[in-house]
Amino acid sequence: MRDGKILLIANPAAQRGNGAKAAQIAYDLLVEWMGAGFVDLAITQHPKHAVAIASEAGTDRYATVIALGGDGLAHEVVNGLMELPKSKRPVFGLIPVGSGNDLAKTLGMSLSVPDAIVQFLDAEIRPYDVGCCNGVYFDETLSFGLDAAIALDTVERRQRTGKQGTILYLGSGIDQLLHHLDTYHVTMSLDGSEPVEMPVLMFAVQNGPTYGGGFRVCPNADPSDGILDICYASPMSVPAATFKFLMAKNAHHTKFKGIHFARAKTLSLSFGRRPPCQIDGEPLPADSYEISVEHHALEVLFACKG
Repeated sequence: MRDGKILLIANPAAQRGNGAKAAQIAYDLLVEWMGAGFVDLAITQHPKHAVAIASEAGTDRYATVIALGGDGLAHEVVNGLMELPKSKRPVFGLIPVGSGNDLAKTLGMSLSVPDAIVQFLDAEIRPYDVGCCNGVYFDETLSFGLDAAIALDTVERRQRTGKQGTILYLGSGIDQLLHHLDTYHVTMSLDGSEPVEMPVLMFAVQNGPTYGGGFRVCPNADPSDGILDICYASPMSVPAATFKFLMAKNAHHTKFKGIHFARAKTLSLSFGRRPPCQIDGEPLPADSYEISVEHHALEVLFACKG
C-alpha cells in the first residue's frame, strides 16, 4: 500500500446491516497498523453518497481510498474517483462485505475483514482499466437481457430471502429462465465496424471475468489489457439455456453452440425495445448505449498470490 493517509468508505447496510460492525473492525485494525491520525472513516448515508465522498478524496488529502461493502459500493467509489483528474486519483482498495463480491474475486481479496486488512500489508499496486457506458463507469461488469434481469432481480430476492452469493444468483436465474426467457434485437458495432443486427437472449460486456457471485461468463477478461470482453447468447430453448447458464459457473459454457465471444475497445449498441441493463449490479435503463474503456485509469490494490 502507498505511504500516506487512508480514507475508508463504508456502507453500514451491507450484508443486511453487517457493514457497520465490519467498518468498525476494519477501522480499528487500520488505525492499529497505521497509527492514529492516518485513517479516516466515512459512513455512507444514502445511495450515491460514496460517489460524492470519493470525488473529494484527491491525492492532496489521501494516498489510498478503501471501499468496505459490496459491488454496489465499489461501483460508487470508482465513479467518484473517476471524477478526479487522473493525476489526483488515490490508489483504490476493497474490503468485500457484500453478496456477489465479484470485484473482490478479481482482486483476490479475502471475504474475512481481518484477513483482507492483512492482505493490504503485501498488496500489489497494479494499473486497472475502467469501462464506461453512457457516461457511467464500471469496474467489473455491464450486461443486457437475461443476465441483467437476473442481476437486478437478486436485489429484491436478497432483501426478501436473506440469501447471498451464488445460491442467490442461481435461484433468480432459474426463475428468469423458466418464466422470462425473452429475446431482444440488438444492433451492434464494435470499434466502429459496420453495424450488425441480431437477436440475443443476453449480452455481457466484461472488464473482469465474473459476475453474479462468481459466474465466469468471460473467463479470459483481463482488467489491465485495455480491451473489453464480450459474451452474447443467441435465442435457444429453455432446457438449452438453463444447461448453459449452469455451465457458466465454471466457464464450461464457452464451447457450446449459440454462445459467442468478441473483444473491443468501443461498442455501440441499440435495441429494438428497451432491455434490462445492469452496470456493476445497478440499473442503467436506455434504448442505446455507447461503451468504451479507459486504459489504466486507476491504480488498484491486488492481493499477492502464494
